[in-house]
Amino acid sequence: MVRLTRTQQQKRTRAAVLAAAVEEFAEHGYAEAKVDRIAARAELTRGAVYSNFPSKRSLYLAVLLDSLPGRATPGTVPAEPVDLAGGAEAFARVWLERLPLTGDAPTAGKLGSLCLTGVFDDEPGRTALAEVTRLESLLLAIALESCRARNAGRRVRLAELILTLLNGAGHLAQTAPGFGDPFDVARACRHLADLDGDDTWDPPHLPYVAAASACRDTWTPPVGLLDEITGRPTHLDQDGLVVVLGTGRLSAAEEAVRAARPGDTVTVTVVTTDPAESGALVRLRIMDTVACLRRVFGPAFTPALRLVLDDQAALAAALGVEAAEQTEAAVRLRAGQIVARAHGRGAAYAAATALASTEPRPESENR
Repeated sequence: MVRLTRTQQQKRTRAAVLAAAVEEFAEHGYAEAKVDRIAARAELTRGAVYSNFPSKRSLYLAVLLDSLPGRATPGTVPAEPVDLAGGAEAFARVWLERLPLTGDAPTAGKLGSLCLTGVFDDEPGRTALAEVTRLESLLLAIALESCRARNAGRRVRLAELILTLLNGAGHLAQTAPGFGDPFDVARACRHLADLDGDDTWDPPHLPYVAAASACRDTWTPPVGLLDEITGRPTHLDQDGLVVVLGTGRLSAAEEAVRAARPGDTVTVTVVTTDPAESGALVRLRIMDTVACLRRVFGPAFTPALRLVLDDQAALAAALGVEAAEQTEAAVRLRAGQIVARAHGRGAAYAAATALASTEPRPESENR
């Protein structure tokens, strides 16, 4: 008889719980699912379930994450750059593939479409959901801004309109199956690209943001962190910005993207005090959005933004930043040192616009 190590046994138990949870959620839906029934299906105790997943919500999110395919293989590169309208429609078509068909069982359809209706009904969860949707809008906007268009410019408002329409279609697919044609929805997203959105980036708080503090701090970047956009390891040895945002402040990521200097490497890292729930929510939504974008835009989707989901707050700790849901902090890196720090509202903008003349020079340049 082969004796399993403790790690092997934990993996086996977790897999058994997830398999049982898939059956339970598919049969009863999130609201009516019972942890006791999941334990019985897995032939485990209730305590064994909770030792792996601290709540029913964290278990549901783990099931959804487990259902995602591996990192998306980039789609075929178009013969010429995608135009704006075509990019909007193509993204909508890929996104709409998840929706259940008319004959699908309602509860199983919700699971397959990554439905979160009724899952986050508390204020912290609703805040995290709103913020991660804004981050999704930014990622979609960056992709759309790379498309051929008559007028270049910011496309965040267009991305928000597209996601509003798609999420509305998703809600109707759950509550009124058979209503609406997804092809019409995709075509509507195409026509949204023709609207004059008067889309400018001019947050009213920026004139009141305190300047970043100059410093010369050495630090040791953690290893093993992945960029969720490319799936490749993140190397933090380049000049640029590192922004640390809690799940309640993800909308501040655009400040770093818009205010960064030409050539800056911008890394946004997401931290949380609750990796099993708010952290899992952000991971689920971002991985799903990036998978859709990679399928549509392929290797052309290479934004000047790296996104790290830092569940253990390793990067935040290395930078000396507290990890909390409302964390908003940023540093500017130069020649391997931290040369400017900013905290609080507008931190990303402050670090991005820190004047070069106020940044301490490396010792080699002072000789």
